Amino acid sequence: MSTCPSCGVELETPLGCAACGALLELGADATPFEILGLPIGYDVDPTDLRKRLLRFSRLVHPDFYATADEALRSRAESGSAALNSAHEIVADDARRADWLLRALEGPSETDERQMPQEFLMEVLEWNEALEEARESAPGSGARSALTPLEETLNAERASVLAEVARSLSPTPAPGAPALTETRKRLNALRYLDRTLAEMRALRLEQAANR
Repeated sequence: MSTCPSCGVELETPLGCAACGALLELGADATPFEILGLPIGYDVDPTDLRKRLLRFSRLVHPDFYATADEALRSRAESGSAALNSAHEIVADDARRADWLLRALEGPSETDERQMPQEFLMEVLEWNEALEEARESAPGSGARSALTPLEETLNAERASVLAEVARSLSPTPAPGAPALTETRKRLNALRYLDRTLAEMRALRLEQAANR
């Protein structure tokens, strides 16, 4: 990390200086991890991350610059937006993994569309159960069967996410072949998230029609 151009203190974040309060122009190439003062990597301490968000939020919160000149207000607003965006990425396990995979020159979801082979047979069964629930009336047995299926999918999501974490800790070398398997797992995670969201919507519809 560089030093503050105003007071020379080492910076925790490129957003500004906690020592003297100077706001800095954020470079376009600043990473979410850099903005939060963290080394790039999958393992993140949620408590430490939250403390960093609160500490840096006080540095760039637009309300503190309500009477400042337009340039400083604009810098605070853009800094606050960048901080919140960085936190959304780093705090979310799946989004953090996806960001790391791209940064490590791994395949995108467009480059690699497949899911792990062992996952595909289960997907066919889950899709069949979900399709039956979609076509059934609210309150039917097919809709009631969604509860145990949702529990199964949540457990599967936790398992897939644990595999993703293991594949990214320690951080692989850029372009490592193993990153393709990580992308496949993230594709599976994306499928699970979409399916769970649809199941929640079906359950809400069922509750509304009682």
